[in-house]
Amino acid sequence: MWHLISRLMKSEATAIERTAQAQQEVDRQAQYLALYHFEGCPFCTRVRRVLQRLNVELALHDINRDPEARQALITGGGKKTVPCLRIERDGAITWLYESRDIIDYLEKRFAAIK
Repeated sequence: MWHLISRLMKSEATAIERTAQAQQEVDRQAQYLALYHFEGCPFCTRVRRVLQRLNVELALHDINRDPEARQALITGGGKKTVPCLRIERDGAITWLYESRDIIDYLEKRFAAIK
């Protein structure tokens, strides 16, 4: 139980502060990411809070408000499940599902950039 509470507290911590150069690098990398989500989804909220804490801005596609985004998720990722992080890297596209996997990916990719 304590592990879950500490994880929730960590996800609500203040945003990481970076040098301007480091933030530019984060912004450059984030342009190749997109989060498919919807507002009422608690797992999506968890991912968005981590994005805020990591100070990562990326494209957000609400599949309930944007039928084209919903179709892109189904066509590209193969299912309508959210949250889903679309990762474009070296010309290849990966669709990452499950909030915990997405959070782990974001932490590994962005937390150390300061």
